[in-house]
Amino acid sequence: MTDTLSAPQETTPPQAPAVPDVSPVEAVGAVEAPGADARTENRPPRPAGRAGARSRRPGRGERPAAGTAPQEGAGAPPTRAPRVIPPMLGQLASLYPALFGAVFLPLKRGIFQDLVAAHPELESEALKTALAFHTRSTRYLQSVAAGMERHDLQGQPVEDMAPEHVHHALLEVFRRRQGRGGDDQQAKLRSRIVQAFEASGLSAEAYGTLVRSRDEAVNAVLDEAMAEASARAAKDEALLRAFEASGQAVEAFADMYGLDPRSATQTLERARRRRPAPAPAA
Repeated sequence: MTDTLSAPQETTPPQAPAVPDVSPVEAVGAVEAPGADARTENRPPRPAGRAGARSRRPGRGERPAAGTAPQEGAGAPPTRAPRVIPPMLGQLASLYPALFGAVFLPLKRGIFQDLVAAHPELESEALKTALAFHTRSTRYLQSVAAGMERHDLQGQPVEDMAPEHVHHALLEVFRRRQGRGGDDQQAKLRSRIVQAFEASGLSAEAYGTLVRSRDEAVNAVLDEAMAEASARAAKDEALLRAFEASGQAVEAFADMYGLDPRSATQTLERARRRRPAPAPAA
């Protein structure tokens, strides 16, 4: 009994392929926000040498010849193009601080048309550029990945975030985090996909149909997350059955299995939500 209900031992799987660039389908009216990072890296080209001659790095104690540009990879950090923030974003932050201020709230679909109608004085192309820049930002994508609702110009939630938009934003946010530190980003990504799947209320088949792409590396991460979700659901159901058979209160049941009462309550509620609704009486 204890083995069935004990927490599973997490093992480190083989390193999964890096998550490629997957564009989140973030439509905000006339602007579709692609997943590419707004901060594009622009490295200078390798200096060209004489035709047919092989380039040689200076040996120890030698100095580069006068006028010779430093070779790429010789220790100089790569240059990065300056990030130019569209001035229109400052205007939008002043007009709608709840949407474009310190916290980035997901925008309702059609927000571009709403802004044009509310502020005809705003230049259309500059507004499109500002919205595209805003919805490409990591801060905005993090709000989408968290499953927050979409908001209108008044800052009121008006519609749920589509599961496929949450999923693709998750992939893009974690793609940008790759290479930062030694954390296992793949394991964190799988955990977040499991959370997004469970929050969607969809079956595994329906969720996979919505979010599965043509990229096999991304699909492999999705399949691993779905396997983790299935194992978690089985453990939750086993705990719920044991609780129902015990006839005890949650606090006493949690104490018997060495569980935190709050965590046990959340697990039991999660297991109950997964159970199909009873059929109506004839």
